[in-house]
Amino acid sequence: MSKGRRLWRVVILIGTLHLLSSFRLLKPVLIAIDPGHGGKDPGAQGKVYKEKDITLAVSLKLAELLRKEGHFRVLLTRDTDTFVELARRADTANKANADFFISIHCNANPKKDIHGSETYALGEHKSQENLNVVMRENAAILMEESYQKTYEGFDPNSEEAYIIFSLMQHAFLKQSLRLAKKIEDNLVQKTKRPSRGVKQAGFLVLWRTSMPAVLCEIGFISHPQEEKFLGSPSGQEHIAQAIYQAIKEYIAAGYD
Repeated sequence: MSKGRRLWRVVILIGTLHLLSSFRLLKPVLIAIDPGHGGKDPGAQGKVYKEKDITLAVSLKLAELLRKEGHFRVLLTRDTDTFVELARRADTANKANADFFISIHCNANPKKDIHGSETYALGEHKSQENLNVVMRENAAILMEESYQKTYEGFDPNSEEAYIIFSLMQHAFLKQSLRLAKKIEDNLVQKTKRPSRGVKQAGFLVLWRTSMPAVLCEIGFISHPQEEKFLGSPSGQEHIAQAIYQAIKEYIAAGYD
């Protein structure tokens, strides 16, 4: 074979590989967005707003941003004020083969001066404070019928029950922690509020997911000024923009 012919084959091979790479990049990414609580479950309640309403508003804004991008498809576990069981939220994402699962929540604390965001991946809680957050969010299963059967006898109000999560290995833990860090970094940049860090805890809504999954506590509804921010359209837009940018940065970095 002549040198010119060999060179031409190399050029064709490189071009083919480039096209295949481009096709992979063009493959739509399916984001499952999970607005926390809903319906008969209001979640945490501030002086004016309910968690379920804020999480839905932020989720709808995030979904709109992603859909406009063209490279993303969106699956919402709820798009109205309805009650959805925690297990069904994860199952919906799994059945759709979602690439990412992002559950959006508001935090609360008896200490009214505590504020800021924190994003969780599934894992063992490292502090009593983390345990308090996860117990409050998991208590939503008490509103479900046959919850003991669905969650294999799990009691969300028992501290001993959370020992199970110290034995769990989440296949996507590393990816989830990376995505959580991107979200926290962007929330600080976009909202000009403090980050309380990336954490791990045994959230049941993340338990059955088969993709990188995080739970975002976007702020404290119990903090008067932060409640106003969370309840405002501009605040919700800034939060949605931050999570949207984090997803784009994660994908651009090529994490798998």
